[in-house]
Amino acid sequence: MFADENVIKIKHEVLYQVAKYAFEGTLEEKRDFLPHEIIPGPTPQFRCCIYKEREIIRQRIRLVEGKAPGAEDDGNIIQVISSACEDCPISSYVVTDNCQNCLGKACINACRFGAIQAGETRSKIDPVKCKECGMCAKACPYNAIAYLKRPCKSACPVDAITYNEYGISVIDEGKCIRCGLCIHRCPFGAIGSKTFIVDVINALKSGKQVFAMLAPATEGQFGENITMESWRNAMKEVGFTDFVEVGLGGDMTTASEGDEWAEAYKEGKKKTTSCCPAFVNMVHKHFPELNDNVSTTVSPMCGVSRMLKAKYPDCYTVFIGPCISKKSECAEHGIEGNADAVLTYSEIRAIMRAKNVELKPAENGYQESSIYGKRFGNSGGVTGAVLQYLKETGQEIEATVLRANGAAECKKGLLLMKNGKLPEDFIEGMVCEGGCVGGPSSYEEQLKARKARDKLIDRADTRQITDNLKNYDMDSFSMHR
Repeated sequence: MFADENVIKIKHEVLYQVAKYAFEGTLEEKRDFLPHEIIPGPTPQFRCCIYKEREIIRQRIRLVEGKAPGAEDDGNIIQVISSACEDCPISSYVVTDNCQNCLGKACINACRFGAIQAGETRSKIDPVKCKECGMCAKACPYNAIAYLKRPCKSACPVDAITYNEYGISVIDEGKCIRCGLCIHRCPFGAIGSKTFIVDVINALKSGKQVFAMLAPATEGQFGENITMESWRNAMKEVGFTDFVEVGLGGDMTTASEGDEWAEAYKEGKKKTTSCCPAFVNMVHKHFPELNDNVSTTVSPMCGVSRMLKAKYPDCYTVFIGPCISKKSECAEHGIEGNADAVLTYSEIRAIMRAKNVELKPAENGYQESSIYGKRFGNSGGVTGAVLQYLKETGQEIEATVLRANGAAECKKGLLLMKNGKLPEDFIEGMVCEGGCVGGPSSYEEQLKARKARDKLIDRADTRQITDNLKNYDMDSFSMHR
């Protein structure tokens, strides 16, 4: 991840403090004092003054509580912390030391908005007047004007980030696909996501049956000694009723998706996967003509949640993983029976810290998924699982699949499909490069985690998808939207 270590430290401290007081039942009375507790002063730690630092903490607390950081809430789970964003360079175009303060003033003559003035030693750009057209940079004979694209804007794959008149980043809710790639690219920690931490803690304290559902991408994130059994033990210690690995949901999605693919192939229809919510958001918001091409099969997260709710109607289900867009699927997609809450690794670890619970090495004995369901967390994993299922069920087809790895490949594939030029029969869309294992809230960089992940999956048994699903009552719930 690209976020500075100091940003992560502050973020985690806020998550922990809110979780601690939520468990104690004192969050309401202590919320207003938290900024002073985290920033005691009198010396500022990371900004110009303690007052700005405390305001940033106050807005972060609101995000942890599932609220917008400011007065306005557009419903997006991803929000800009304005007080933190103010420190980012306002103008995208900056005059560098290469400026010779020449007599020609080509930059000034090229600007149609009067945004550039001559200075004592070099020209100056007025960020309020600048329209970021770039004509000044093109005109300068010394290449003295640099274009500084903000990290958040550069990271956004759908051009959903702009700036307002004060230089604060603005997320276009209508374009944003909730991938979360901008969050960890901002060196000021000025973009964050709403959390379900308080909701989950209240559910744990309510006496309800609360189930933890762990993403397939998790194996390997915390080393080869931290197994699914490690997580199951820790979640029960936190207070969850029980725990399910969502690789099982991968098997469920595979079976439903496989049947869809076989039918679509026979009818000559092209389809896309539906398990990556950021990819689904990309289709709905940027390629709405292709809405009918998206698989109607629900995600592994939703499949496991529906299974649990079919058995325990009043239970509360919590998905845990490296994905930000899963929060969007949970809160915005309106899919019946889906997870009630979604937590990232940093958020569940804040809850664990508040309860003095640690992940401990354990045997790799707990398994509810085939290795194909476990590989759902990798780019290409869905395709591999579906083709295996079709083989197991005697429905093998000569289909070709575009395994779109990352947002750029997803956009390219969808554009080809939209224009009727996609050579493949199906698209597997994963907005994060590498798949879910490369999610924005991953604990470990995926190349480092790969070795541990492969070892853990290699130690799993080789049960087939169809044999595994025979252990569950698949008729008690639907795997379609």
